[in-house]
This record gives sequence, structure tokens and C-alpha cells, in this order.
Amino acid sequence: MKNFALIGAAGYIAPRHMKAINETGNKLSVAYDINDSVGIIDSISPDSDFFTNFEQFYEHAWKLKRNDNTKLDYVSICTPNHMHASQITAALRLGCDVICEKPLVPTSSDLDELALVERETGKRVFNILQLRHHQAILDLKEKVARATSERKHEVELTYITSRGKWYMESWKGDPRKSFGVATNIGVHFFDMLHFIFGKLQRNVLHFANDMKASGYLEYERARVRWFLSIDAGDLPESISGKQSTFRTITCDGEELEFSGGFTDLHTVSYEEILAGRGYGIADARHCVETVESIRVQQPQTAAPNEAHPHLKNLLAD
Repeated sequence: MKNFALIGAAGYIAPRHMKAINETGNKLSVAYDINDSVGIIDSISPDSDFFTNFEQFYEHAWKLKRNDNTKLDYVSICTPNHMHASQITAALRLGCDVICEKPLVPTSSDLDELALVERETGKRVFNILQLRHHQAILDLKEKVARATSERKHEVELTYITSRGKWYMESWKGDPRKSFGVATNIGVHFFDMLHFIFGKLQRNVLHFANDMKASGYLEYERARVRWFLSIDAGDLPESISGKQSTFRTITCDGEELEFSGGFTDLHTVSYEEILAGRGYGIADARHCVETVESIRVQQPQTAAPNEAHPHLKNLLAD
């Protein structure tokens, strides 16, 4: 049994990590969050210590190191995006391996720094890239790998996850903290595209504002038109008012709808990490570099056959 700490225990994604720690037969020893609304812990790990002050949490973690039975083995991080780099570094220097939500860090230079701290501490950083465990994605990856034609696949990616007015008032609506909608809600999809279709060859931004973004990516084996949105007005009429999220990929005109099972893969991710098959810094680099490039680009006019179908509506607004 491994001892875990959880940084960011009051957030939306934290219960999935608590559940994964529990379901893999491990112990949530201590949790930290500046917000004390963490009653969910009672139903998963009621004996966990809890702190709302980081210095007190860190001092407690150091004390736990004095005993082989209590020392922390892993620190899981579920905090706002801009906090990841410093908290990962702090956890590595505690002598712990780290499991962190995506985006791991915002820039490739941050990845280089984490790699240096890994070498200094002898510990590892793992990124939750759960779509790599989704059966529909694995099936598509296998299908693409079997294809004998050298013609690139024609792909459209659409992800709409509607958010209320609270979103723009939270850290997620602050680009200094979330790094924008393409990074905050898109990074794992860009990882998925690389996972399936190989190295990125072109990256062109067509549109971006606070609530949505669209562009074109060309990989070794695919030409991808993508659209991301947190605006409920973009949901298809068939599901509007019935569900708040829509995720789909079409590959050569064939639709792969993978909304189902999307939220159930954290335990699988933990199982793989604990078995020595986790995704580390090198695996995260491609998607970090992709969203870093998107953030610094100015939107360009879409070339023929490179525009997502939603783009004309965005430009007409």
C-alpha cells in the first residue's frame, strides 16, 4: 500500500483522484486545499489529515518522512494550471513521485526544468492523459496503424463543454492562470491526436476568444480541423437542453463519438502509473508544445479545406 497526498482537494477533478487512490488499494494520508469545502473526503478517506495552509501541509509531510510506514510515496496535484510547476517541484523535493492533472505545465521550458528536478531528486512526474486509455481511442489508433494507404486521414474534432457565467469569474476564465480555452479544455485532445496520428507537422490558429477556439493541425497521418467551446449555444440541436457536453471525432467521414466513458479513466491511469507504465514528461511534451504554439499565434485566414465547419459561424458573429 502506498501513501498519497492530494494537493487541490476541493476542486472539480479531485474526487476522481480520491476514488482512484482508494480503488487501487492505497491510502490518502493527507490532503491540502485553501478551500475547506472538502466533505467528499468523508465518503472516501475520512481518516485523512487535512490542511488549508501550504506551509503546515509541507511541514507535516516532512514529519511523515521520518517513519517508513508513514512517509509519502506519491503526491497527486489537482490545482489550477498555473500552480502545477511549483507544486510538482515541491513534491519531488519531498522525495515523492508526482501525479498531475493536465496541462502538466504551460511551456516546454517548464518541462525542461521539471526534468532537471527529476534528475536531482531521483523521482518521477506522471501526467494524467486518460484518453490514451479510452477504448474507442485505442481502437482508432489500431485502425490507423493498420492502414496501408499513405494518404492522410481527414479528421474533424469537436469538443463543446458548456459552462455557466461562473467560469469567466473563476481562475479558469483568467488566461494568466488557465492559459486560455485551447489549453484548459483542449490539451488532452491534442495529446490524443498525437497519440493516434503521429508527429505534428503544421499548427495554424483560425479563431480564438475567451470562450472558443478553432484551427488546423497536420500530423504525419492526418489533417485535423478542430473546434473547442465552452458556449452552450454551440451544442448540436439534438442534445441541447439534454446534456451539457459533446465530444466527437470524425475520421474520413466516420464518426467516433466518445462522450461515454470519458470520466471513468482516472483509476485506469493510476493503475498504469503504479505498474510502472505511466506517462511522464517526455509523453506530455508534444501536447504542451502544441498549446504553447496556439497561445502565441495570431489567427490566420483558413486555407481551402482546412477550416472546421463551425468557423464560418464564428467569423460571421
